[in-house]
Amino acid sequence: RRPPSAPQPPAPPPHAAPPPHAPRLTPRRAARRADISELSLESTMKLDFFNGKEDLMNFRVSFKIIEGIYKGGSFVFKIEVPKSYPHDAPKVLCETTVFHPNIDMEGHVCLNILREDWKPVLTMQSILMGLHFILLEPNPDDPLNKEAAKMMVDNRAHFQQTVTRTFRGGTYPMPDGKTYSFPKQC
Repeated sequence: RRPPSAPQPPAPPPHAAPPPHAPRLTPRRAARRADISELSLESTMKLDFFNGKEDLMNFRVSFKIIEGIYKGGSFVFKIEVPKSYPHDAPKVLCETTVFHPNIDMEGHVCLNILREDWKPVLTMQSILMGLHFILLEPNPDDPLNKEAAKMMVDNRAHFQQTVTRTFRGGTYPMPDGKTYSFPKQC
């Protein structure tokens, strides 16, 4: 005769699926979340998760510049993080029209860590620091806006006057022969 079998523990409840609106937390998504949550923003920087806090792949960062050539300016950059991040760099676009050697008139940004110097060990903090740095110290030696870089090197006073004039807002012809509208900055 067999001894009576011990009572079986109740079956675990079926795993509840996350709500349809909640994205599954994959290791890559968890790394992005940690990267964003570890950002150390200066008082002159602000993040805007325009699709809500759940979408860490698309956000804007704004900078209020308090020194240098662009002092008094506010600049907004849209950052799109690819699914392949951190293996591929985020896409960054300056949404504020600015006359700058490292930002073309369509808002494309020339920052080496967003191109050939990108490495998966770099973080969003590295990108924000790089963007802030080019607003404080434009680099005419690695230009995207060649007209701005040439003016900055050849006639820094004229470059400063052009930046100051565009900060007043309005529409101005630029050295490339095209006319651009600039937001009022100060």
